Amino acid sequence: MKLKNMSADEYIKKSNCIRLRLLETAEFIKAETVAITISRTTEVQTRTIIEACWRLGKNVVVPKCNPEQKTMDFRKITSFEQLETVYLDLQEPNPITTDSVKKIEIDLLIVPGVVFTKEGYRIGYGGGYYDRFLETYTKETLSIAFEVQLVDQVPIESHDIPVGKILTEEREIQCSKQG
Repeated sequence: MKLKNMSADEYIKKSNCIRLRLLETAEFIKAETVAITISRTTEVQTRTIIEACWRLGKNVVVPKCNPEQKTMDFRKITSFEQLETVYLDLQEPNPITTDSVKKIEIDLLIVPGVVFTKEGYRIGYGGGYYDRFLETYTKETLSIAFEVQLVDQVPIESHDIPVGKILTEEREIQCSKQG
């Protein structure tokens, strides 16, 4: 995949560009509580976004996955020390040191994925966790991605819900609102 060919310098430069673009969006500016994952390897760096949220006084909530029910419990973190490494090197909030936050309290949901279309559809990491969460989530959604993660089309199923916006290092894409 093209992502793996990106140099470390290019990865940092492009991640920083996406972070700065995100911080200028109306969705981010008005959000008090931002839901975001802890990035891994080839994903846009989210730790710097989380640090920016904390500096701006925003609440940061990170998903704790429940593999049995394939659901997510978003939990507030105030420090990276509150994370634990679970399966597949994922970092999630430690339930002992974090508090659960209700879906209605999340103002902006940053939805992860592997590839995205300009219409806001995506292929995630499997399991359908976000698809299930988005079924009843009514506030702002966006995805952050490198330009090389954009594709012309992905298989779309009836339960797939597009994000409202995609931010890359080159542009901001307002996605078509479905539903």
